[in-house]
Amino acid sequence: MLKGKADKTNLPSRHVTEGPSRAPHRSYFYAMGLDEDDIAQPFVGVATCWNEAAPCNISLNRQAQAVKLGVKAANGTPREFTTITVTDGIAMGHEGMRSSLASREAIADTVELTMRGHCYDALVGLAGCDKSLPGMMMAMVRLNVPSVFIYGGSILPGRLNGKDVTVQDVFEAVGQHQAGNMSDAELEVLERVACPSAGACGGQFTANTMACVSEAIGLALMNSSGAPAPYESRDQYGEASGEAVMNLLEMNIRARDVVTRKSLENAARVVACTGGSTNAGLHLPAIAHEAGIDFDLFDVCDIFRDTPYFVDLKPGGQYVAKDLYEAGGVPVVMKELRKAGLIHEDCMTASGRTMGEELDMIKGEADGKVIYSVDAPITKTGGVVGLKGNLAPEGAIVKVAGMDEEQQVFTGPARVFECEEDAFEAVKARQYEEGEVLVIRNEGPSGGPGMREMLATTAALSGQGMGKKVALITDGRFSGATRGFCVGHVGPEAAHCGPIGLLQNGDVITINAITGELMVDLSDEELAKRKESWKGAKPTIYASGALWKYAQLVGSTRLGAVTHPGARDEKHVYMDL
Repeated sequence: MLKGKADKTNLPSRHVTEGPSRAPHRSYFYAMGLDEDDIAQPFVGVATCWNEAAPCNISLNRQAQAVKLGVKAANGTPREFTTITVTDGIAMGHEGMRSSLASREAIADTVELTMRGHCYDALVGLAGCDKSLPGMMMAMVRLNVPSVFIYGGSILPGRLNGKDVTVQDVFEAVGQHQAGNMSDAELEVLERVACPSAGACGGQFTANTMACVSEAIGLALMNSSGAPAPYESRDQYGEASGEAVMNLLEMNIRARDVVTRKSLENAARVVACTGGSTNAGLHLPAIAHEAGIDFDLFDVCDIFRDTPYFVDLKPGGQYVAKDLYEAGGVPVVMKELRKAGLIHEDCMTASGRTMGEELDMIKGEADGKVIYSVDAPITKTGGVVGLKGNLAPEGAIVKVAGMDEEQQVFTGPARVFECEEDAFEAVKARQYEEGEVLVIRNEGPSGGPGMREMLATTAALSGQGMGKKVALITDGRFSGATRGFCVGHVGPEAAHCGPIGLLQNGDVITINAITGELMVDLSDEELAKRKESWKGAKPTIYASGALWKYAQLVGSTRLGAVTHPGARDEKHVYMDL
């Protein structure tokens, strides 16, 4: 595409740049230093979730400049804008966590509104923390514009006493401190060294899981998610992403040409084989929803069930994102999956080449340490497992990466808590017994509202050495950093009179991750009787504002906890208006 020579006949930006009636609009562009050639070129939105909330987002502003250079080099006109992000590490363990999942929808909505309002032709989206990654990808698929995603990169591991440490160690140290096994001074030393740089949490928690998804699903350039945030080499991927989106625009390859049923299956494979975050079971259906594709929690879990787990990453394993990058990253992981016939190779990617063509270019091989051979996996089934039963008719999800088979079955009496705070206080005071199943309810998307993560509680249990001696189930979520037998996304949620809302102390619960069952030892008649006497959803203090609005709109966890009808009901495509 020659500078200033674009044919805008079918591009959205024609509505703000072409013809005498758009002279007022063009005057604004001249005010910002654009010239005639710049205005005549395609306009590319460069969206970031930059803010000063946490290290995961702090380098996105710098990386966006590299993307803009790439767009300019390929004769596009980049227009940078920002949206919000709620960083889970800061929001964790208090009321702020209610904002986390709702922020995913706010990110998708605000990117959509910005693109629509200003008639941008294509999108490069940069994101750094948990919900911002799927939120940005959801916007791309919703708009169906040529799109390239780029991850801001992971944090470098901290070092203490000759060992790598992460924020997960700090959360678990809180439990050790409460148990009297760590002094104030030791905790203060750990908190100062655990997070030494910009970047998202280093283990295979939600941010890195969804970063791997971005490559596997085809929205990101291969290996672009691997380099840690502080590495200046990330700028090369930024420039390449800017150039790539201009190539997609010229070829008219749009986000829904990339995100298909097959590419969603590829993404689920990579989550499973890396022992990724259970939150992928929420975000993959939400991305699918934006494309009008039926792909719910059960579909995700079917893929998890027959995918070997062969990448040894924290929290279930030993290594962090930087180690995966140095071992060859997602491309080498996908090459291993291809050897087992577990990858759809005909899927389109952000480069304009198919996944098979991309993998043909990858020379690296599994190192046997971070990335095992698919023929000799850590375990034969995925690191994340779906569950179903009379306690979870709409499903539930559990991460079993790093757990022995005998640890994947648990039966015990319920100890019921009406919210996370009650559970955390009980754990802190040791008001629970070994062998119990701790039930935290009223934390679903609608009932919470906001479907909070329970990392403070699970980390405290691990810190007390009880992570393998009790189980925990919730209609809320777990952090990707959670360890132990912790079942989340139990549906229907308590606020919708799901069985989890009918449990009583002492009810015997069985969790079987081998057979995929979540059962309570109650007859259908007893459950029906309890349902008749159910007193309704627990009232919340959120009676107005964004969280009230979210609670009214949000749908089932099984379908991704989405808030609008999705592509299946749309009457137009933005690019074609």
